[in-house]
Amino acid sequence: GKKLGYTFNNRNFHNVSLGQGQEVVAEQALDLAAKEGHWVILQNIHLVAKWLSSLEKKLEQHGEGSHRDFRVFISAEPAPSPDSHIIPQGILENSIKITNEAPTGMHANLHKALDNFNQDTLEMCTRENEFKSILFALCYFHAVVAERRKFGPQGWNRSYPFNTGDLTISVNVLYNYLEANSKVPYDDLRYLFGEIMYGGHITDDWDRRLCKTYLEEFIKPEMLEGELFLAPGFPLPGNMDYNGYHQYIDDALPPESPYLYGLHPNAEIGFLTQTSEKLFRIVLEMQPRDTNTGEGGGVTREETVKALLDEMLEKLMDEFNIAELMGKVEERTPYIVVAFQECERMNILTSEIKRSLKELDLGLKGELTMTSDMESLQNALFLDTVPESWIRKAYPSMASLGGWFADLLNRIRELETWTGDFSLPSAVWLAGFFNPQSFLTAIMQSTARKNEWPLDKMTLQCDVTKKNREDFASPPREGAYVHGLFMEGARWDAQTGIITDARIKELTPAMPVIFIKAIPADKQDARVVYPCPVYKTRQRGPTFVWTFNLKTKENPSKWVLAGVALLLQT
Repeated sequence: GKKLGYTFNNRNFHNVSLGQGQEVVAEQALDLAAKEGHWVILQNIHLVAKWLSSLEKKLEQHGEGSHRDFRVFISAEPAPSPDSHIIPQGILENSIKITNEAPTGMHANLHKALDNFNQDTLEMCTRENEFKSILFALCYFHAVVAERRKFGPQGWNRSYPFNTGDLTISVNVLYNYLEANSKVPYDDLRYLFGEIMYGGHITDDWDRRLCKTYLEEFIKPEMLEGELFLAPGFPLPGNMDYNGYHQYIDDALPPESPYLYGLHPNAEIGFLTQTSEKLFRIVLEMQPRDTNTGEGGGVTREETVKALLDEMLEKLMDEFNIAELMGKVEERTPYIVVAFQECERMNILTSEIKRSLKELDLGLKGELTMTSDMESLQNALFLDTVPESWIRKAYPSMASLGGWFADLLNRIRELETWTGDFSLPSAVWLAGFFNPQSFLTAIMQSTARKNEWPLDKMTLQCDVTKKNREDFASPPREGAYVHGLFMEGARWDAQTGIITDARIKELTPAMPVIFIKAIPADKQDARVVYPCPVYKTRQRGPTFVWTFNLKTKENPSKWVLAGVALLLQT
């Protein structure tokens, strides 16, 4: 503005912050500015979605015949998702766009976190050593929790809006607590940072555990004895001035890698693979949908869908006859109740699949008018994605349609075997259930009945065996052998019977069979265990099933930071 001879005085500069009925003020400012050659700044236009078409018209109107010095600057918050993109195309096409990208990588994030402070901040506390050490550790913590998001669900189960306010308020709290206490109140500080300042955003218990674990690793008495590493190869710096800390980051921080977050390098492979799969999926969905011609005498879209539809209808078995099955059992044990529930859920899903496929078949033959639901089903079959109406009645899955349908047939076969004579399979495929929790609860219920123990005083014990499912000929006397689990973030060492570091490029190694039995809660093994979350899919979060305590020789905090979990599907 200075170069053009502008000064930011009230005469030629109008600043309007939108929201709360400021649209009229904005329109008046635009009219005046267009005539007089002033500048207008419109802030937060994302708050006035309904007014944006009027703004577009107003800008179009002043696009010709207005003063040559007239300028409009518009600011908006980034949209959280593509369906929230509300700025009209016309405005976007006629403007010069500038975005303020958040920094990426630990190096940029750590510098940015430190940029919130200055030399005066570092000198304001009488307990200089403690204050500086904890402030730098907080900056590293802030950078880690913000940047860990890029690793998807292995980073955080859910995405949180951590912001610089969390960091600056935490430093104010730190200052007040250090000034008021003769000893550093580590527990209090960790609680305030982890449960209130940052924890206030967190809605998932496993994410809360992760946040708490970072703080336990970064903020503890050892930090003042020069023995604390914020990441492998990155010790907490000693007492320096403000520029010294920035220099230390440049000199000492190792290059960007998952190790800086406590994660295994596989986390990056997984995240990059999923990102590229997503990109290819979008490219595939953008292909033209010309249905009439098969190129060079090739197969048309309709023919492809029809062939797939016929194959699926042919492979789907009859529904389970629940009344007939009930006649076969003498006593409704907890396991048998689970079997019936699973059969009912499977019937609902398979009948929806058959209904929708038969309807589409008639539509393709021209015997029924094609509806939008039938169109969606046709597109899904063609693009190898699971149709929406099936997903609503199914179990969480991240597979494409081909893999999903093969998995469905396996689940049906597993149920058929089990309901053949209702004896528990020698090793149970835990992933084959709509509701794996109900099966795990049934283990506790049947043990509680047998031994007359109160159900609320019981817990599940998980012993990982050294064998695979083929090695078991019959189920155990109590409890169950379960198979088909995978570990993400680490691997299981069958020889030593503990969690150990993953091998590079083995993202989800299979677990041996696990023996699960119910025991009184007070008889739990007191040895070092890592409480490991079990999820249905890599999506984690809402697909949580149970917690299995797994043996570890290393500190369980290592596996918390590495995002180690068991998955029922890869």
